[in-house]
Amino acid sequence: DFVRRIAEQGLRIRETPVIDLTLAATSAQYRMLLEHLLRADWCDAVLSVVGSSAQFHPGLAVQPLLEADKPVDKPLAVFLAPEAPESLALLRAGGIAAFRTPEACADALAVFLTAGGQPPAAGEAFPWPARLPRQGMLSEHEAGALFRSLGVPVAGGELADPAALKHAVPYPVVAKVCSRDLAHKTEMGAVRVGIPDAGALRAAVDDMLDSVARLAPAARVDGILIQPMETRLIEMILGYRHDPLVGPTVLLGAGGIAAELSPDYAIRLAPVGLDEARQMIAEVRQTRLIRGFRGLPAGDCEALAHAIAAFSRLACAQGAQVVEAEINPLFVRAEGVVAVDGLARLA
Repeated sequence: DFVRRIAEQGLRIRETPVIDLTLAATSAQYRMLLEHLLRADWCDAVLSVVGSSAQFHPGLAVQPLLEADKPVDKPLAVFLAPEAPESLALLRAGGIAAFRTPEACADALAVFLTAGGQPPAAGEAFPWPARLPRQGMLSEHEAGALFRSLGVPVAGGELADPAALKHAVPYPVVAKVCSRDLAHKTEMGAVRVGIPDAGALRAAVDDMLDSVARLAPAARVDGILIQPMETRLIEMILGYRHDPLVGPTVLLGAGGIAAELSPDYAIRLAPVGLDEARQMIAEVRQTRLIRGFRGLPAGDCEALAHAIAAFSRLACAQGAQVVEAEINPLFVRAEGVVAVDGLARLA
């Protein structure tokens, strides 16, 4: 019936989920079809993919989208390919969720539809810790204090003077150069693990500081973060981002080097409750390794769910806005979880 009604208005389409209008429709017909789709009771959302015309004819390509009569209760998303910054700006100025990559668009639609088109519960307010900065990058030591104040278990440790290296952490230890200017310490040679004694610590720290001075000479060093070696069954990543279009989101995924092998994650609007956190755990394939797969040791999935829910409360921060934050890796153990590395960037 829908196909017939559209044909009566001069546009022939087929009964398919993807309607290709390349060289087949005028701007007026595009607008007409869009308005009908947005009002069809069998259609949950409309994704408009605008091709090269978005790059070469910005006004013409996006005009039907801007001028169409759009109901407030039906999501419309737009993905532009190839890169078309002028069209992207026009759509965003018109209040339309427009995306530069298909992955970001897919994630946004998935989050929106998983939530039933409803924003998450407001969540309990999280007062910003008085001792922490309220803007810019946080060092790992400061990020750890932030996550700990949310209720996420974080590896213990001490911030030591690079000259004296006095600490009470039992060996073997992990040592890291602590700096707000080093978001990715591994690439800068600023991390050493399994350090057995004080002599080895001195040598490791000297080597790390030399590496940082060579690769990131402008980095301001706050000290050396010394932590105990922690055990785990698997490594996960917890991510948070305040997306300018979608709002606060929280992500759970395979952590460590596994995160680089293949996409394996669950994403939600933040904050989330325990039930939603448990659903996220079930969606990530990596967690099967601690959920009874082939008799492997069981991990503490309930502690993981509590950590996800606590971390997602970054969306409820009062006194500062977190733009993005990450715990990678988050160690999941037979009993409990522990964050061993993290970062946070504030507006």
